[in-house]
Amino acid sequence: MKGQEWYQADDIAEAYEDKRFSQGGRVIDRREKEAVVDALAPLEDKRVLEVACGTGRFTVMLAERGAEIVGMDISEAMLEQGRAKAHAAGVDDTLFFMKGDAGRLPFPDNHFDAVFAMRFFHLAPDPEGFIREMRRVSKEQVFFDTFNRYSTRSIYNWALPMGSRLYSEREVRELLVGADLELADADHDFVVPYGFYRAVPGWVARPFRALDSAVGRTPLGDRLASVSYWDARVSE
Repeated sequence: MKGQEWYQADDIAEAYEDKRFSQGGRVIDRREKEAVVDALAPLEDKRVLEVACGTGRFTVMLAERGAEIVGMDISEAMLEQGRAKAHAAGVDDTLFFMKGDAGRLPFPDNHFDAVFAMRFFHLAPDPEGFIREMRRVSKEQVFFDTFNRYSTRSIYNWALPMGSRLYSEREVRELLVGADLELADADHDFVVPYGFYRAVPGWVARPFRALDSAVGRTPLGDRLASVSYWDARVSE
């Protein structure tokens, strides 16, 4: 698969965060971390699994906030970056990284309080199977994000080296129903697509982000948003 081959390359892992979350990309990093913390809180002693954890941006942050967390990824190069980050932060005792396949999670049913995945479903070749696995190992909550089909994301999507799958709201709701999950909350953001922020310095990104957020608060904001955050609960 083109996306997996691109993602697992050693040079991609080494430069992943610098290319995506430096300069203007810092506004993306802050917003994504805010979304994860808001959805999963309270975190103290919560058992959490991150699917496709990459270099540990979220896993380390959640471990620092008291979660007992496992980060799983298909790329050993990404995991090595995460382990180094966890060691530097002093959270080795509550954070464990492992290589694994999201389609066959190596955990028993209802093993975690919450399971989440960020920047994953746009690369997922089998989203239905993956979300069913996330639901299977979670006893309470599944949280994930998607890139939206009817948004500015579609303008440059074809140019991305790894490809990118876009979702409509109807498609996401069908995924949730198929996995026996109930949507608890949804948040929509980024009228200006991610690619713009990564391409500009911080001093340019900040005023654009302010404008972006202002548009997002209008009645049109949800319809124009290029990213959605989905907070689902296990059906009773």
